[in-house]
Amino acid sequence: MAKRKPAPRKPGFVAAQSASQGGNGELRIIGGDWRSRKLRFPDVGGVRPSPARIRETLFNWLNYHVAGSDCLDLFAGSGALGLEALSRGAAQTTLVDHTPALAKALRDNLRLLKSDQGAVICQDVEQFLSHRQQPPFDIVFMDPPFRQGWLDKLFPLLDSEQWLKPGGWVYVEHESELRTPPTPKNWELHRQKTAGQVTYSLYRVTTETTSE
Repeated sequence: MAKRKPAPRKPGFVAAQSASQGGNGELRIIGGDWRSRKLRFPDVGGVRPSPARIRETLFNWLNYHVAGSDCLDLFAGSGALGLEALSRGAAQTTLVDHTPALAKALRDNLRLLKSDQGAVICQDVEQFLSHRQQPPFDIVFMDPPFRQGWLDKLFPLLDSEQWLKPGGWVYVEHESELRTPPTPKNWELHRQKTAGQVTYSLYRVTTETTSE
């Protein structure tokens, strides 16, 4: 997913300033059917794709689990993780981002790729996760803005609302200086690495019941 760098002023100012300057970012798909395809997205609020080498490592970890899977990309931003999953054979990806300009770009890029397998939801992630109204997912990608305490809020929601199927996967990125918040008891750490300022982890959801 994408990072939102800490802003010196309130987020609304940064977004408006970037939009008025008409800046654009670029995403390159690194594997699968759309390998090397380049996509544009608005440079809103400092959003940028997860580095290519981190994405490559992640999808090596997931290996054969992506094909045919139903994925959820939270804080989708540029769509780096969700679109990469579709390129590598995911059956469906739901991309959630609260910024209208980014949501529009995600829809435009899905049309450009001629894909009807992506659903874009423009909504606050915490509100979206609070009330599950669709089947659980095989894979959840979660790359929230740094230094805003998102993981403490979202881990419990993913668990209590049972967003993941038993045997599913949760991918998380966070700032390397952050001690990872406690995870639900049925999440097992599968892989973890640190690259510079980013720590990225992959968890497996066991078959235990997620809620009492």
